[in-house]
Amino acid sequence: MSVKGLWILGLLVIGACWAASAQDSLRIYHTLDSIRMLPNDTGKISLLIRKGKQHARYFESHKTENLFWQDALPLAQKLRATRSLVLIFNELGTVKRNKSQYLLAEDYHEKAIKFAEEANDTLLMCLSFNNAGVDSRRQDKLQQAFDYHLHALQLAEKINDVRNICVATNSIGNIQLTAENYDDAIRHFNRALKLEEQSHNDLGVAINLGNLGYAYQGQNKLDLAIMYYRRSLVVNQRIDNPTGMAICYNALGATYKEKKDYSAAMDYLQKALTVNDKVDDKVHVAESYLNIGKLLSAQNKHEEARNYMQQSIDLSMFWNFKSMLMDAYKALSADYKVSGDFKRSMDAADKSLLYKDSILNEKSAMALKQMQAIYEVDRKDNQIKTLEHDKMVNELRTKRNVMFIFTLAGFLLMSIVGGFFYIRHRNLEANKQTLQLELKSLRSQMNPHFIFNCLSSIHRYIWSNNQEEASDYLTKFSRLMRLILDNTQHTFVTLNKELESLRLYLDLESLRCNGIFEYSIRVDPEINDEEVLIPPMILQPYVENAIWHGLVHKNADMGLLDVEIMLKSRSLVCTITDNGIGRRKAMEIKEKKDKMHNSVGMKVTEGRIDLIRKINNKEAKVTVTDLEDPAGQPAGTMVTIVLPAEFIF
Repeated sequence: MSVKGLWILGLLVIGACWAASAQDSLRIYHTLDSIRMLPNDTGKISLLIRKGKQHARYFESHKTENLFWQDALPLAQKLRATRSLVLIFNELGTVKRNKSQYLLAEDYHEKAIKFAEEANDTLLMCLSFNNAGVDSRRQDKLQQAFDYHLHALQLAEKINDVRNICVATNSIGNIQLTAENYDDAIRHFNRALKLEEQSHNDLGVAINLGNLGYAYQGQNKLDLAIMYYRRSLVVNQRIDNPTGMAICYNALGATYKEKKDYSAAMDYLQKALTVNDKVDDKVHVAESYLNIGKLLSAQNKHEEARNYMQQSIDLSMFWNFKSMLMDAYKALSADYKVSGDFKRSMDAADKSLLYKDSILNEKSAMALKQMQAIYEVDRKDNQIKTLEHDKMVNELRTKRNVMFIFTLAGFLLMSIVGGFFYIRHRNLEANKQTLQLELKSLRSQMNPHFIFNCLSSIHRYIWSNNQEEASDYLTKFSRLMRLILDNTQHTFVTLNKELESLRLYLDLESLRCNGIFEYSIRVDPEINDEEVLIPPMILQPYVENAIWHGLVHKNADMGLLDVEIMLKSRSLVCTITDNGIGRRKAMEIKEKKDKMHNSVGMKVTEGRIDLIRKINNKEAKVTVTDLEDPAGQPAGTMVTIVLPAEFIF
């Protein structure tokens, strides 16, 4: 065929593909429009969820949000359809996980857990806990993943749900495999295998047989590993699963390479390449080229090895497989080093590190973007709550005024003394309710302020430190944020919960400031921190102020921060002492750096404490004392917060 003929044929193929895609789009949007015409009830939600699953691949291929689930979510929230919310959040979380957006996936699946528990639906709890466990495992949070899957397993065993028992058991086995606890891994894989065989689930059988092979290979029991890989291969061939077949071929090739049976290893790796090439799986084709290259390098067939490695590099370069490029250049560097070509070895090593840095940068940027997305959702939720509170405050004030008018009218019919006490009593009650709602409104402002400060800190930390350490910092911060968001939903929390979040915050700030200060938190032995209550986030702004306006600017000596909690009469006295530069010097530095900046957190907290005083008609105040050394020089600051003592009982 001529070049012109090929060109025309290509255009026809592209046109046909475009037309098919356009038809799919029209069909999907027509279906969506039809569903939108239905009444807003649970049946409509179920239909949206089902159609969202049916067309999930379309939205995934077009890299757009699933419009069916986007419609279903607000409707389910409006109708408080908790079971539907569980299903929607699980689906949204799985989509984010498939895009490697693990923090967002974890956030969605934790919401699914919350609503599953609210619905008291054990089956949905199993599903949600297992999904959250997979999210944690993908982030190498092995203990957290283990806890999620173990909880799912215990729930599934109560209702004898074999599917979720298999998923949880296999997942726990994978966690033990990663932790190199091979005996425990083998025990869990064998249990999952037996259940999958009883359920006649061939894919599950193949997966667990392969996992047993990995576990025995980890124990260096290579013949046993080969036996299980072959059994897995037979099942994958029977169900015509090319991905599973390629995995088995690669595993067998790697195991025979360990046994130094290079001929058998090459045979299996070539088979893996053939299968991957047949199904046009580009990333695994590149992996097969690299595995063959490594095998040839181990046999000192360097020219041939580099040829295969270069094919892996070329393919990965074209499709932008950065992880594969990092591994391929690393293998190429090792091959050149063995050959004594140190210059080319260094060049390849530099390229490998370049791709490693690029991957880490992308991961950090993606993690930050996900945290910002979570923050935006929480900020909008808080805005809605604040608007609702403000509306209630206004309605309450209106009702109070109306009540006052009616009371005034009734005043003419009642005795002067009785009318006076009645009006006074009603106004006091209305004022107290108004103040309580205003206090909730102020408390809801603390979440966005605190999260914004922390996100700014994380951004600076990522660009000024090692990327892997930044990722660890980000993971710790996400745990702190979860705790803060939970605590600030309540008017009071127990003292031990508030101090737990404060310790985690101080640990992160110490890490971020390169350990320039030490801290201590002391609680009066007479205080039972599980019974004493305290408003959430009441101490953190003052601790933050002590660090960033006092301790950070010390030029010598270790910074010290002391938090002491005491009970005096019916008051809770919290003292925060630092040995920083003092308020006067801090004010001079602040004026030089940013004259326009005001501390939102401090102002909001002072407002909260003032409202607590008005509501309880008890002592609630903040005093700040400037500390001096014997020579009269500034030696730090002491903040004393006095709050009415509150108890659980």
